[in-house]
Amino acid sequence: MQDRTILLVEDDPDDVELTKMALEQNRIVNALFVARDGQEALDWLFREGDFTERDPNQIPSVVLLDIKLPKLTGLDVLERMRRDPRTKLIPVVILTSSKEETDVARSYELHANSYIRKPVDFEHFTKAVRDIGLYWLLLNECPNSGG
Repeated sequence: MQDRTILLVEDDPDDVELTKMALEQNRIVNALFVARDGQEALDWLFREGDFTERDPNQIPSVVLLDIKLPKLTGLDVLERMRRDPRTKLIPVVILTSSKEETDVARSYELHANSYIRKPVDFEHFTKAVRDIGLYWLLLNECPNSGG
């Protein structure tokens, strides 16, 4: 599972650290880029702003996307990704604490691949991250997206 990049879009530093620890504990050693807000995620994906020099071949195999983000929401990021031919097929897993049914519905309307509520305890969170990693990085086949 080493050659597939994960884009984690998360503004909460504690959730970023929990995700990193869960990945490490599950021996998921993929390259990981963390975007701290929606605009940074789009800049990274589209090689804009501070990321114009990013390797164009470094396409994420999966995007783990929180909904509640500064600057642009996760739903704004997802909508932009799905409108662009370069990113419309990249798997996006909404990984959020939001329990709003409207967020679930809107995520799927925008063609999210999965919607997962973040478990509150570390053991369950670690298992969720393991399952995400195993499925999206090992089992799933991605068309022309570096996977």
